[in-house]
Amino acid sequence: MKPRIIKDFEKLSEELVALIKLEYPYGFEKKLIQFKNKEGKFVSALPYETEDHQYLVRMTRVEARQIIDEDNDFDNDGNLTDEAKDNLEEIVDPSTEENDG
Repeated sequence: MKPRIIKDFEKLSEELVALIKLEYPYGFEKKLIQFKNKEGKFVSALPYETEDHQYLVRMTRVEARQIIDEDNDFDNDGNLTDEAKDNLEEIVDPSTEENDG
C-alpha cells in the first residue's frame, strides 16, 4: 500500500501542482472527496496518485473554485488552456520541450 500524504495545495511543489493540473484539466471542484481526519472531523480533499504516493490535497469546494478562478493556466470556463498544458508538460518532463533543429 502506498503511503498517504495529506497536504495543502499551497504547500505542494511546482512539479506536483503541474501534474495535478494535467490530471484535472477541467478543475478540481467536482473531483473532491471527503474523509475523516485523525481528529474525526470531515475534510474535503482532491485525490492524486503518483507511482510512489497517494496524495490528498486539502481544499474546500470554495477553495477549489478560487484556485481555478485565480490561476491564469485556466480559461474563464475553468478549463486548462492548451498553452498552459504545453508549459506544464515541460515542467513535468523537460525532455518534451520542442527542439528547433
